[in-house]
Order: sequence, then structure tokens, then C-alpha cells
Amino acid sequence: MPAASVSPLAVGFLGAGQMASALATGWAKAGLLDVSRSLAADPYPAARSKFEQTTGVKAVGTNAEVITGCDVLVLAVKPQVMAAVLAEARPLVGPRHLVVSIAAGVTLKTLADGLGVGVRLVRVMPNTPCLVGASAAGYAAGGTATADDVALVGKLFGAVGKAFSVPEHLLDAVTGLSGSGPAFVYVMVEALSDGGVRVGLPRDVAQALAAQTVLGAAKMVLETGQHPGTLKDAVASPGGTTIAGLHALERAGFRAALMDAVEAATKRAQELGKKE
Repeated sequence: MPAASVSPLAVGFLGAGQMASALATGWAKAGLLDVSRSLAADPYPAARSKFEQTTGVKAVGTNAEVITGCDVLVLAVKPQVMAAVLAEARPLVGPRHLVVSIAAGVTLKTLADGLGVGVRLVRVMPNTPCLVGASAAGYAAGGTATADDVALVGKLFGAVGKAFSVPEHLLDAVTGLSGSGPAFVYVMVEALSDGGVRVGLPRDVAQALAAQTVLGAAKMVLETGQHPGTLKDAVASPGGTTIAGLHALERAGFRAALMDAVEAATKRAQELGKKE
């Protein structure tokens, strides 16, 4: 089906946690999800209740009701329970379904083996800023997914942030950079805030200034299209305060530490994928 003809969608979420809730909310705001026809399933009553209150989408206790009632299925369960979910879903998933997995480390091959030959599959790696409509996601399509399926997934995840189509083997790198990256940035915001307190600022002011500074700098990169190094140079005047601070960062190996963090997270994602 052409992407333009499937809005708003009847989306079924298998799993009703924070990520599913954030996606449902964002897609509904963007006019891509039909709240009255969409469903979510979760074994935990508290999760179902919270999902309904947050999204307005009905949440039920069984996956079967969701699968039979919805055209687009989002697998939003933990990787360790994915095998059981796939086995339950297999007899019910048919040609009309597009299955989108946001489970970390669960490969397209694993999904295809679990659901059967011919199922249209797309694997997505979003990140937690999806909760505030600022996700950075990568996605890879299975061989049976159509061009319209790929376009639709790009549109859905583009509605809650930025989304990029990549080969599946690069999804581990996406995990290492944007999947784990928010935690690295939180540490940086905390450290900047601590630095502000160290030089006399009240904690609440220091934290707000640090967070806003990171937000503003990121917007400058995205909206100007300039290289980060160029933007950095524009702030660092000769003999000034910024170049003194940059010198301190270089002495501490700041850039190398961030590169090492992305590499370590990527390697761990690869290890988890092999175990899975």
C-alpha cells in the first residue's frame, strides 16, 4: 500500500512500555495513528493502565487481539522474551501485516525465522529522546519489505525525531552512537553543571544553563549545517576563555573518551546480537 494511503494507521503494539507509549503519542500527534483502531498488549495491568492513560489507545492482555485487529505491528518487548512472542504471533501474522521491531539486538533473520517466510519486516533502533519527540533512529528493512514499507517506517520515526535508513550490519553502530549516546550526553550535562556549581552558580541555575547550552549547540549543528569544528572555532577567540577550556578538554582526552565510548557500546551491541 502506498505510504500516503495508510494514514491514520491501525497500529498494534506488542509491549506497552515507555517506548511504545512515546511512539503512540508522537504518531497520534502527527496524524499517523488512529487512536480508536489501534491497540496495545502487555501482560502487566499497571503497564496497560499507564499506556491507556498516556496515549488514549486501548490496551489488552493478549497479543492475539492486537495482531488480528491491526495492520502495522510494533514489537516493543524485551529481547529475552522475543522468542516466545514470535512463536505466539507466527500463526496469526499474515500478508497484510507490516512488522516493525524496536528490540535491541534481535536480528532480521531471527525475526524471519520466528515469524515465517514472507513476513514484511523492518528493524528499528530508536533512542529514549523519542519520549520528547527528539529521537535519533536508524532502520533496516528485511528482504520482503516493500519500498512503501520502508517509506512508511521512515515517515513514522521521522515524526518523532530523525530517522535514517542504514544496512542492518550498521545498526550496532547506531546503537553505540545514538542508542547509548543520550547517556553520554547526560554525563556531560551533569559534569558541566558540576563545573558551574564549582565556580559558584546555584545548582538549579547551573543545571538549566548546562542543558540549554547542549540543546542550543545541537540545534546550531543541525540547523546551520556547518561542521562542528567550524562552529567551535567561531566561539574560540584568540587568547580567550573558550580556547583555555578547550585546551583543558584536550589535555584530559575528552574527544578520545567519547570515541572510545561509542566504540565500546557498539562492540557490546555486537556481542549481545551474537548471544541472541
